Amino acid sequence: MCFSATASFVTAGITGVVGIVALSRANERREWPLAATPLVFALHQSIEGLLWLTLPLAPNGSISAGLTLLFLFIAEAFWPLFAPFAVLLIEPNDRRQRLMLVCLAVGAGVSAYLLWGLLSRSHGAAIVDGHIVYLTEYRHSDVIGLAYLAAAGLPLLLSSQRTMVVLGTIVLVGAAVAYVVYWEAFVSVWCFFAAAASVSILWHFEWLRRRRPRLACA
Repeated sequence: MCFSATASFVTAGITGVVGIVALSRANERREWPLAATPLVFALHQSIEGLLWLTLPLAPNGSISAGLTLLFLFIAEAFWPLFAPFAVLLIEPNDRRQRLMLVCLAVGAGVSAYLLWGLLSRSHGAAIVDGHIVYLTEYRHSDVIGLAYLAAAGLPLLLSSQRTMVVLGTIVLVGAAVAYVVYWEAFVSVWCFFAAAASVSILWHFEWLRRRRPRLACA
């Protein structure tokens, strides 16, 4: 399959470079969280790359367990809170900001709920049919899944900046494809798609960099 340690590490390397360049293009502190997003994806994919290497050797070992917990923390508890926060900070439109605040509140609730599940119940990971499948004692309800998607993806679609709408569309389409085609490995595959999509964040900052001189002259 196309998903492997190599795919994870290559994606991590690309998104890491993208994040560094994006941060160099950010002119204001409020832009830093969005610019740093590819760096978080790089960390996330690096963790999964390490899991590809450790799971065949010691699937029940402490290193595999720690990497699994860290991957799931970022995937489940971090993104639904961080994503709406990062987009909210760069949104200039007051009405859209208020809608994004609702998404942020939803994300905070989802993040707290999923974090509680991570800390209170057992979980693990296994390589199945060429993908990493994350195993837990419980299955999240459809309501939690929809709330997660609303928190992580809807703020992007609500943005007044076209580059963010494009990113949001890619992320949500990736979620739909991962859900339909890779259900058992949904968490892993969707995070891979989202990491690849985060390259478009650099496009956003390049667009802003070229647009600012024109606005200053207007």
